[in-house]
Amino acid sequence: MSASTLKVLVTGGTSGLGLAMASALTAAGATVALTGRSAARAAEVATGLPGAAGIGLDVREESSVAQAVDQAWSRLGGIDMLVNNAGIGMRTVNPRFMTHPQGFWEVSAGGFRAVIEANLTGYFLVAREVTPRMLAAGGGRIVNISVSHSTMVRAGFAPYGPSRAGSEALSRVMAADLRDTGVTVNLLLPGGPTVTGMLPPGHMPEGQRFLEPAVMGPPIVWLASDQAVGVHDERIIAAEFEHWLRDRNSRQ
Repeated sequence: MSASTLKVLVTGGTSGLGLAMASALTAAGATVALTGRSAARAAEVATGLPGAAGIGLDVREESSVAQAVDQAWSRLGGIDMLVNNAGIGMRTVNPRFMTHPQGFWEVSAGGFRAVIEANLTGYFLVAREVTPRMLAAGGGRIVNISVSHSTMVRAGFAPYGPSRAGSEALSRVMAADLRDTGVTVNLLLPGGPTVTGMLPPGHMPEGQRFLEPAVMGPPIVWLASDQAVGVHDERIIAAEFEHWLRDRNSRQ
């Protein structure tokens, strides 16, 4: 099965990294269902991508996850690949986190829970819903989107850093649980600060190089290709993808 025949579910696909990956996958010929909290917004974005479907999904709610996966499975005729990307950033708990970082003790319990539920529990709920279907179908691919390790432990980044550290640990557990089942699990991250709208307006540090969301395109298309069959439990940095792929090919 190649990227041109794959049926892919991309969560959080209406903007940023999710939209960049959905766009790259459809350009490669894959059939994509993208999700967003607003069903209307997801449907609107999907009209700009060939053959794509837009589905409403709140990854924090079990019933919403079950309904969205049912819809995606029905509209695509199955799901060969799940891209777990939906999440929320630091702006939801501290709009000035870049200029006025808060200590973890200043973060509200509600704000902490909200980010953990979206960024960690959300990955778990969607993967939990999709995996049994993939196992019954004989295989599938799961790609969990992560961030740089420095972001996970940066001062003032509670709860975003811990939420992404948790989702990365979850990915490794998923990979261990699914080894030799035909369902592969891999991590993909940009490899640096990316222009995704998560930074407060006017607070992008001067002189710092920012990656464009399109950096995620080549590795996600490769992960959907025949070349990636059997690739499992890898942590791929998009900004270093070409180098990583050359090294991998040279070892084979």
